[in-house]
Amino acid sequence: MSYLLYVPDYLNLLPDLVKTITVNTVFSIMADFLPLFPLSIVVYPGEKLNLHIFEPRYKELVQDCFRAGKPFGIPAFLKKGVSEIGTEVIISSIDKTYDSGEMDIRCKGGNLFRIMNFYRQLPTKLYAGGEVEPLTDIDDENPTTKALIKEKIQHLYEILGLATLYLNLPDNFKIYDIAHQLGLSLEQEYLLLQRRRESERQTIVLAHLIAILPVVEETERLKDQVKLNGHFKNLIPPNF
Repeated sequence: MSYLLYVPDYLNLLPDLVKTITVNTVFSIMADFLPLFPLSIVVYPGEKLNLHIFEPRYKELVQDCFRAGKPFGIPAFLKKGVSEIGTEVIISSIDKTYDSGEMDIRCKGGNLFRIMNFYRQLPTKLYAGGEVEPLTDIDDENPTTKALIKEKIQHLYEILGLATLYLNLPDNFKIYDIAHQLGLSLEQEYLLLQRRRESERQTIVLAHLIAILPVVEETERLKDQVKLNGHFKNLIPPNF
């Protein structure tokens, strides 16, 4: 079955003639082209992501990509704009399709890319797209920094009563694996995505943990104090 997609004029393919071709064909011609689905989230390589699709433009995007077996890109939507760097996402399955055409889909994060040219709406399509270039990460993790990060994470999770999360942390974890579990803001998560070296991401995360641990400790102390209000207190008098 063919799914129609119009070739953008900038390809200079018969610019005076509107030409329809299949999705598979357009992907093969436009090797650096990617349908884009901006969201107010950061997706990391290897991350599993479940989405409920309800907007008409993204229902169309999912249908096109799933049928063609091709990925789409999720760039973070930050400060009322589409970010430059995003993550390819491949649709693993469409778990449910509703009568309204809405869908529940399972996805997984893949390669990173930089948007070179962004097109708010593709001809004859409802969704956005862009010309992108792939990005390559350098795995140069620092074992000493990694050990410090593990130590700080363990302390953080113990304070929060989430020790089980630490026990489930594999020894070969990467920063992308833990970034969503550290209380980072969306901007901080995107900062990690901008760094091409694992060692740089480690430095950012370690600095974040060192900064927030005292705050979390004080917050938990205050919570304990509030819980005591109104209760009978067993206080030990000072010896004077």
